[in-house]
Amino acid sequence: MATVNELKFPDTSVPARSVQRAERASRLAQWAKRVDAAHWKYFLVAADMVLILIAFVVAYYVRYQLQWFRAVDPVFQVGFAVYIPFAVALLLILPISFRFSGVYPYRRGRSLIEETYTIATATTAGVMVMIIAILFFRPLLYSRLIFFYTAILVTLFLGVGRFMLQLALDYLRNYGVGVRRVILVGAGDVGRMVMRTVVARPDYGYQLIGFLDDNPAKGFTNIGPYRALGPVDNLSQVLEVETVDTVIICLPWQSHRMIQRLLRTCDQSAVRAQVVPDLFQLTKNQVYVEELNGIPLISNRDISIQGWNLIIKRASDLVFAVIGGLLTLPLCGLIALAIKLDSPGPVLYAHTRIGRNGVPFRCYKFRSMVEGAANMQEDLGELNEATGPLFKLRNDPRVTRVGRWIRRFSLDELPQIINVLRGEMSWVGPRPNLPDEVEQYQEWHKKRLTVSPGITGMWQVSGRSDLTFDEMVLLDIYYVENWNLMMDLGILLRSIPAILQARGAY
Repeated sequence: MATVNELKFPDTSVPARSVQRAERASRLAQWAKRVDAAHWKYFLVAADMVLILIAFVVAYYVRYQLQWFRAVDPVFQVGFAVYIPFAVALLLILPISFRFSGVYPYRRGRSLIEETYTIATATTAGVMVMIIAILFFRPLLYSRLIFFYTAILVTLFLGVGRFMLQLALDYLRNYGVGVRRVILVGAGDVGRMVMRTVVARPDYGYQLIGFLDDNPAKGFTNIGPYRALGPVDNLSQVLEVETVDTVIICLPWQSHRMIQRLLRTCDQSAVRAQVVPDLFQLTKNQVYVEELNGIPLISNRDISIQGWNLIIKRASDLVFAVIGGLLTLPLCGLIALAIKLDSPGPVLYAHTRIGRNGVPFRCYKFRSMVEGAANMQEDLGELNEATGPLFKLRNDPRVTRVGRWIRRFSLDELPQIINVLRGEMSWVGPRPNLPDEVEQYQEWHKKRLTVSPGITGMWQVSGRSDLTFDEMVLLDIYYVENWNLMMDLGILLRSIPAILQARGAY
């Protein structure tokens, strides 16, 4: 077993620099670090109570002052003081409704749509209780419409509040605030499943330090920026040297004795330990449960982009391709003219890429390099800045003046709309790789080939060329396993600022 001095721990200099910048430049981050994490839930409830009260006041103003949709008879005009008891009652009822409806406690990783829907259903239930209650008082005096307005405004205000909260958490996470430092024990299928989720969903707040595995091919081989820390027996030494908040154990069920020993090790080091159930190494989206007279039958489900999902995705691709093609046609004409005036050679560059299920196809792009660029790559091999089988140069001498500009904003990929119309590509999906790159894939990399490649994807909205090859593959496989139409729409929307910012584009 390797000693502590022999262990190669992950380079955490980037997060450390981020924390230092937060201490120097961000007062919000400094204040947030001083607050006990257990107190945040109380701040959230207090903020919600303020927003609920504001919503009630605005609802009163809309009903009795603006009188939208329905005028108030002067006989029934009442002051706000009459409604104060109901406002207080609402401040008592809604938190209880939120607690039983799942609004509380706040869960990271829940989408804004899901969060707002949960708030809406809980608010509706609470307001219905209020409406029933006022029926026992003077029904002709109190307006039920004010409570209808309140329900809408509470949902709106709290929904906006949750959006602002997510932005704040994203901001603080960049400075190391609210981040849980995690060690994975086990780098098999289950471990990589967890790793994919950590990479694809930074909103959960996990920072993966590294992983341990007894298989020499895994325990001593880095996966992108995630460092291999050796065999499982090194865990106690890792916990002594590194600051770790959580250990996630991803070992097969046959290793239950080892799991018990690892749990004791974490307990002795006062580190939280979590175990991923190894049920046939399936994720929740890969499990299909049927019932046989009360007996649950669990079977393996196909990848998410199959059957009706594939039809829906193809239909959305065609719609977006037609609309996108028409909208970008003038821009494509200008780009084509600029390329022709800038350097000799064709406007379009067609090259062979590997598509779904390993089928090669001709992928189209605007030419961004000088003619014969492919023949020059071997001479530039030592300058390669990419990882894995990819070849990338931040300042590639083969790129033309126009090419550098269109690559910066991913405009060179617009002709791939042709590939989308032909069914060879999708708007969203893994980037298509060259045949010689695919030949260098490890076995676990190949799962990204089970779906059609895309013009944009999770790689683009997560850093593009700044990501390592393994990170890109982890994101691609997460996409394959968890696809839904809302995910595609979210990636398309996030692609716009990613392209405009040109982060990781070269």
